[in-house]
Amino acid sequence: MSGDGVDQSKRATLRRFAALGAASQLVQFASASESEAPDALAGYLTTTPGAHFSKIRDDLKLGTGETQHHLRQLESEGIVESRKDGDYRRYFPAGLFTEFEQVALGYLRRDTPRGMCIALLDGIDPTAGALARELDVSRPTVSKYAAQLEEAGLLSRTNGYALERPETVLFLLVRYAESFGDDAAAFAERAPELVSYDPE
Repeated sequence: MSGDGVDQSKRATLRRFAALGAASQLVQFASASESEAPDALAGYLTTTPGAHFSKIRDDLKLGTGETQHHLRQLESEGIVESRKDGDYRRYFPAGLFTEFEQVALGYLRRDTPRGMCIALLDGIDPTAGALARELDVSRPTVSKYAAQLEEAGLLSRTNGYALERPETVLFLLVRYAESFGDDAAAFAERAPELVSYDPE
């Protein structure tokens, strides 16, 4: 692709997310910069909360320095907040998510933990073996992530595996399904079947 094609693709991406940002409550200032990047970043994070730095940079087709600069600007303005998550720094619209929700979003952005959450919400046998078979990963892999999820307060391993605050995890999965991947999108389509209403 030519340099001009890359630039046009970048501009189109920035314009699309800038429109989301301008329509959201996140952008509380008129950017002094002529760049659309601050609004695009804010818009992007309304649809993809918990994204880490490299994903933001790559999805918005920004340079590393440009991304760092604008994220710092948005954080200093109180529009975006971030938290360290292992090797990643994850970014969120400021003030919209509790600590539990931020931690949950971080794990839902990882393939295996997200798969585990989806399988448990789907009612699979809550054991390491069943999850390993469902996700086509090894039992040690499931056990490793189960320990991390338990330490993060998202999973109980007292009697098999059970999600803590499953309603919150379900809501986040469905609300941001398109930003997680095909497995979450497919789950979101059948999620209404999983929610039962018992008036008694």
